[in-house]
Amino acid sequence: MVDISEIRIGREYCCQANLDLYQSPDSTNLVTQARAGRQLRVINVWAEGPLSALEVCLCEDDYPGWLLGPNAQFLTLSAAPYIPSNPSPEAIAAKIPQVIEFVRAAMNQPNVYLWGGTIGPDFDCSGLIQAAFAAAGIMLPRDSYQQEHFVESIHLELLRPGDLLFFGTGDRTTHVALHLKDGTYIHSSGKDQGRNGIGIDSIKQVKDPVSHTYYQQLRGAGRVIRNYQPTGIPMP
Repeated sequence: MVDISEIRIGREYCCQANLDLYQSPDSTNLVTQARAGRQLRVINVWAEGPLSALEVCLCEDDYPGWLLGPNAQFLTLSAAPYIPSNPSPEAIAAKIPQVIEFVRAAMNQPNVYLWGGTIGPDFDCSGLIQAAFAAAGIMLPRDSYQQEHFVESIHLELLRPGDLLFFGTGDRTTHVALHLKDGTYIHSSGKDQGRNGIGIDSIKQVKDPVSHTYYQQLRGAGRVIRNYQPTGIPMP
């Protein structure tokens, strides 16, 4: 464990507890969460009066955020830089049953939709997908639009279990789901779309109000065939 005064910019630290990351140093808007065991790189140390925060980047997915200063006590200096794995598409395909098992188990726990949630029991849409693949040893980018750009695009007719479905309005993806079979998919959905938590819907049977709402926003599908390889953030 370290004190914030001991934090060094540019160094990697390991999270010893589940930690929340925010959009700004005053803890406004949760943007993601770091499960215990993840590594982060410190970009900057901020202090104003009694408040303090660390600007960080999660090593596994290059995702930025702000960690409240008191949570520095839950960091330890990493023994070595984070090195990602590089599994083959075949190895990833073999782990899809684990991915589906994770999401089904998450649905069976009491949960609500949480913007920024990635560690459960409460998730946002892309946080659930990232956590499910991470549980199988596969790292994806954090946000749904990033996940859409990361996967191999496929036609809907070629959907297999474990493929991702993307939804949105305008020119950007705003929602992602995990395909199960026969057009059904599982996802964490906000109450503004008719549900508050994880559930199963369909792109084929769309009479249900939630399925219908999302079907109108369907953009396409993609297959995970690689592990995210972080680039890191250049330090000044």
